[in-house]
Amino acid sequence: MNIAVNTRLLLDDRLEGIGWFTYETLKRITEQHPEHTFHFFFDRPYHEKFVFGKNVIPHVLFPQSRHPFLWYVFFEWSIPFMLRKVKADAFISTDGYLSKSTKVKTLNVIHDINFEHRPQDLPKGIVRYYKRNMPKFARKAARVVTVSEFSKQDISTVYKIPADKIDVVYNGCNSLFVPVAEADQIKIRYKYSSGRPFFLYIGSMHPRKNILNLMRAFDVFKKTSNCDMKLLLIGKSMWGNKDIQSLYHTLIYRHDIHFLGHIHTPELAKILGSAYALTFVPYFEGFGIPLLEAMNCEVPIITSNTTSLPEVAGKAAVLVNPESVDGIATAMLQLYKVPHIKEQILLEAKIQRQKFSWDKTATLLWESFEKMMR
Repeated sequence: MNIAVNTRLLLDDRLEGIGWFTYETLKRITEQHPEHTFHFFFDRPYHEKFVFGKNVIPHVLFPQSRHPFLWYVFFEWSIPFMLRKVKADAFISTDGYLSKSTKVKTLNVIHDINFEHRPQDLPKGIVRYYKRNMPKFARKAARVVTVSEFSKQDISTVYKIPADKIDVVYNGCNSLFVPVAEADQIKIRYKYSSGRPFFLYIGSMHPRKNILNLMRAFDVFKKTSNCDMKLLLIGKSMWGNKDIQSLYHTLIYRHDIHFLGHIHTPELAKILGSAYALTFVPYFEGFGIPLLEAMNCEVPIITSNTTSLPEVAGKAAVLVNPESVDGIATAMLQLYKVPHIKEQILLEAKIQRQKFSWDKTATLLWESFEKMMR
């Protein structure tokens, strides 16, 4: 078969959640199925490391699709043209977007529909595009894949799609995320937190990620505990940064909060493996890969009791109401002052993390593709 794939989020040194899903699954699938030819559709010059084998043919399509009008041109003009040109038998899109103007069977991976529930977190033009088109993309797809049972039910209910058209394919975890030796943890702490223990957040500075309440909770924790803990935040900036900056300057313990920006994966794994705990408390999440990364680094977790996060965390986390500053602060205090809670979470994490791997992800994604092609 000629299988076309939307790979526009395979960006060298800038892989994030959906990009990693695309990379880890397609790398395995193309290697495991040399009998098929895979046509990768990029929207800009690509790195050779994304051409996984001789059965992968890369194509650069115009234009670079990074806002609604260009999304329309890319998916409704460039993609259909290339599907005809390569004589595609099927199309896989790993980021939720697809072409409404093609008859080629499409497997569409919709990671979540957070914009339906929290439109205030996104620019109005992007929300309008999503609300107008995502339901059509979901209904147009021959099959839909999503990354949690929560998202499956959400997509099915909101878009009125039969649940048996949607397959759950959990995310996996990069193999670099492993426990860090104590000597190396000390080095990391001296490098990033003046030698002090630290709570850690990983993700964008998007309003949906609830950075404001996390910072407020840390301030309450510091006042209550009177300890030398730091809070490190890793991730590129997005909408809402002015709110973060404004709040930062009002906090009593702001000098113990450090924004590290984007960190490449090898160093990120070392920092996470050196953290006292992961503090990941978004309002809405389709999956939450940082939870898996923390489990594999044997670092305890504080996370939200909403959306997909209890499903992914299982018993391997302290669950909190993301709306409650005091609740988040109390969880921090519990981990700091009650050692057996931390020990129990780490024991549960060794069990919970076995449910997830990129090998399983790739296998399930291919099984969904095969269902579509029957």
